Amino acid sequence: MTSSGVSGKQEGLEVLADSRGIVAALAIDQRSALRSLFARAMNADAANIPAEKLIEFKEAVSTILTPYASSILLDPEVGLPAAKLRAKTAGLLLAYEQTGYHKNVPGRLPRLLKGWTAQRLVEAGANGVKLLLYYSNTSAVEITAQKNAFIERVGTECAAAAVPFFLELVSYREEMDEKSLEFARIKHEIVAAGIEEYSKPQYRVDILKVGMPVSLSFVEGSPANSGQIAYTREHAKNEFLRVSELARVPFIYLSEGVSNATFQFGLELATEAKVPFSGVLCGRATWKDGVAVFVERGRAALDEWLSHEGIQNIQAVNQRITGATPWFAFRKVAGA
Repeated sequence: MTSSGVSGKQEGLEVLADSRGIVAALAIDQRSALRSLFARAMNADAANIPAEKLIEFKEAVSTILTPYASSILLDPEVGLPAAKLRAKTAGLLLAYEQTGYHKNVPGRLPRLLKGWTAQRLVEAGANGVKLLLYYSNTSAVEITAQKNAFIERVGTECAAAAVPFFLELVSYREEMDEKSLEFARIKHEIVAAGIEEYSKPQYRVDILKVGMPVSLSFVEGSPANSGQIAYTREHAKNEFLRVSELARVPFIYLSEGVSNATFQFGLELATEAKVPFSGVLCGRATWKDGVAVFVERGRAALDEWLSHEGIQNIQAVNQRITGATPWFAFRKVAGA
């Protein structure tokens, strides 16, 4: 990569992180997941949710919560109006993938948004490009090869556009429910394998966005625990640290749709384990409960909810990352 490419990426990361070099980002690039939340609140079919509802919701979230975030992650499909309303201090990440995956095609293969390139995302205002990849460490060899080549191509494209590449890894295992105790017992293996693979230089990933290496609802003492235990608190902390030692690029945690209290619990474990994570990209844990408020009582009620509960949620998460490792200091801390 040319020196201008390196400096362009560095400038992008500086905009997306706070003054300390910590990524305190707000995620609302959800499309199908957001439609599903609206569908439940409206008792309607997800396919029939008007795009205008999603746009207005994202605009409210962006307007009220980005003063408390270092950046916001949006999608270019219905998120660009919200991008224009973000705080001047907040950077912009734009998603590059199509939402979801084809259920009748093996491997949960990624697909790029039609009509977009990394360069076009930059021209739309992006300071960074995010791509989601469903990852399993037991996929067929040909599936893994397709995914690896795909990530290499996107990494090369982002390098050419001199824009930071954020790769989000969503862990799964074929023929297994990701919310089950069975999956909880092996999740750390999948997260570890994904971090190790996509830290390799050929992918040109700048920041890995990963789920926590344990299923928090099966951890002793978790606010989400219902009685089944896959990890004691100490075991969970050991897995946090062990998995983090495989990273060779800075990484941040995503909230994976858990509650705000549960996400805080996970960040507490990571901090106690002295994991050198570089921040968060937190979405539904911050704003999810606002969907029902918006549907039932309208925009003014949503604005009020965001101004109180929403801000409390994002500030609570921000307080849990005060000891995070700046992205630019990660390699020194990790000894890579």
